Amino acid sequence: MNTSPKPPSAPSRKRRAFLTVGGLAAAGVAAGAGYVATHRDHALASAEFRDLPTALRTLDSLRTTPMKMRSGWDLPHVLHHAAQSIHGSIDGYPHPKPAWFQASIGSAAFSVFGARGRMNHGLQDPIPGLPTIPDGLELQPAIHDVMQALQRFDQHTGPLAPHFAYGALDKSDYARAHLMHIANHWDLIVPA
Repeated sequence: MNTSPKPPSAPSRKRRAFLTVGGLAAAGVAAGAGYVATHRDHALASAEFRDLPTALRTLDSLRTTPMKMRSGWDLPHVLHHAAQSIHGSIDGYPHPKPAWFQASIGSAAFSVFGARGRMNHGLQDPIPGLPTIPDGLELQPAIHDVMQALQRFDQHTGPLAPHFAYGALDKSDYARAHLMHIANHWDLIVPA
């Protein structure tokens, strides 16, 4: 007689996986909230993107200081990608994550990023639903695109669209998200 336990049924495995992911998300939210509570006013880790005027000067310096990305997308692609994200905060993102994701995992991730003053994300992950950006574009228009996007965001006084992953952000948090986003890509920049 075989006394070994039967393997769980498919629905049981799915339920267990769902509960595990849900538990991890809840733990992440709690950890993120605790971290933020003790590190609320942490400065941005990247000096080049500590505020909007500094970011604009840093980006403008690309016009005369030859730089490139050491891996992944080329520099014009990265700059257009950052501009897409900034415009999305005003115009909306076509394919947002589900509300449950934004309210749990997305919100917790943004809280941790904000507390650390530094973002970590997939540096070759396109923004869902936005047009594909090719490599090999000209640099000067890309610099203009991202600088114009930041200026548009700065001057915008209307409502902001929910971030596709983090959910609703006020203007200050969105500015922080945009600056951390560009700074995270900037980690891969090197002299050309």
